[in-house]
Amino acid sequence: MEQSLFYEICGFVASISMILGYLPQAVQTIRTRKTDDIALPTFLMMGLGAICFMLQGLLHQPEIIWSLFLTNLITASCSCIVFGIKAYNDFFKTRP
Repeated sequence: MEQSLFYEICGFVASISMILGYLPQAVQTIRTRKTDDIALPTFLMMGLGAICFMLQGLLHQPEIIWSLFLTNLITASCSCIVFGIKAYNDFFKTRP
């Protein structure tokens, strides 16, 4: 197997694994709005990391690494949504 083909396959397998591993938590949080067991700093840092990986994939020369960009676009979006729900629940719902 050619090395660049192996590289691409590894990238897409990693992308699919990341999305399938991350999406259930995001979907459950969006559906139930329950965030009691979620750590706010965790989703903040995961979102920041995903945004940085997105930029890395987008700015890679000589060509864009689409698997890196698209995977982290999805995970950053989910992370931002979960972070928003968690921040709302922690700071606004609990106030008298």
